[in-house]
Amino acid sequence: MTIDAWRITGQSQIDSYVGRWAELAVILVNELAVTQARGKPVDPPTALPKDLPTDPPTALPADPSADPPADVGADVGADAGADVGADVPAGPSADLSARRRAALDDAFTRHGWTPSRSLTASDADRLAEVAAELRPAFTGAPGAIAGLNQALVRHHAVPNLHGDPPVLAFHGVGADLVDAWAADATTALAMVIGVGQGVRLRTCEASGCELVFFDVTRNASRRFCGLSCQNRAKASAYRARRRA
Repeated sequence: MTIDAWRITGQSQIDSYVGRWAELAVILVNELAVTQARGKPVDPPTALPKDLPTDPPTALPADPSADPPADVGADVGADAGADVGADVPAGPSADLSARRRAALDDAFTRHGWTPSRSLTASDADRLAEVAAELRPAFTGAPGAIAGLNQALVRHHAVPNLHGDPPVLAFHGVGADLVDAWAADATTALAMVIGVGQGVRLRTCEASGCELVFFDVTRNASRRFCGLSCQNRAKASAYRARRRA
């Protein structure tokens, strides 16, 4: 489903922006920051054990033209299945980096998004941190707004016109790939919340599912990440009525 974001924001000039980058936030959170999906536990590539060091991030050149398409889907799974390259060092930290990158590569393939270059292990590690920053905006956790404000500052979110003809973006021309994506995705969520539509940033209401989604229904009535969770919830409610 695509979004006519002007129906939410009232600003036709950002109709493609909000839809694209809010859905990128959905992909990052669902692939890297949830522990239950569609009634089953998942093992997200979120963090190493506390006694193991993580690899330092590496800044990489940005490609402002690598925007995701406007029809990126909102029903994103949590399984990883893509092969990874050889640019990851050996050891437990490398295993985690490889899982993170595989999860994102698989998700981008499933949703028809081909970035301008392959993600590196360092990209994936940093995007896992971004996913953790973005998740509270969907869950409504205490401090979510303060955290979003901090992320806007941390990733240097600032409106810019890039290219010819100019395209609106919310990262500097010199930003590396991860900061550029993080700035744009964080700004999109802030725009949705800032116009009083934060209810559209949702977490699945089905038991045993933490997947998040961007609700683009006209009356913000969506409750579940997809049909499987909707059907599970209906079956559970039916059994409860039968027991009553």
